[in-house]
Amino acid sequence: MAEYKAGSIVKGQVTGIEKYGAFVSIDSTYSGLIHISEVSNDFVSDIHDFLEIGELVYCQILEVNEEDGQLKLSIKNINYKSNNKSKVKESRLGFLPLKNHLNKWISDKISEIEKNNSK
Repeated sequence: MAEYKAGSIVKGQVTGIEKYGAFVSIDSTYSGLIHISEVSNDFVSDIHDFLEIGELVYCQILEVNEEDGQLKLSIKNINYKSNNKSKVKESRLGFLPLKNHLNKWISDKISEIEKNNSK
C-alpha cells in the first residue's frame, strides 16, 4: 500500500464528475475528491470546463484519510494536465520508409538463416 502525504503530487484518473467536484482514482486503495473550490483560483461554474471522465490528471494532496483510503485533492495551483499524447511523431511518409527497407531486411535475414543452417 502506497503512503501518501499532504503536499505530494499524485497522478490519477477522473472517474466521476458532480456539481460539487470530481472523483479521482489514484490506485487500487486510494481515491479522492477535487472539490469545486480546488479546481481553479477563479470562479468555476462547470467542472466539465476543466476535467472530463477518463482523463489522467496530476493532483496535489491536501489531506489524507488512511482509514477510508480517501484523499482531498486540488488542481488549482499545479499544472494538472497529464500528457496523454504519444511521444511518437507521425510522419507524412507513413509506412513508406518501412516499405523501402523491407526487401533489404528480408534478404539480410535469409542470408543470416542460410549461414546458420550451413554450420
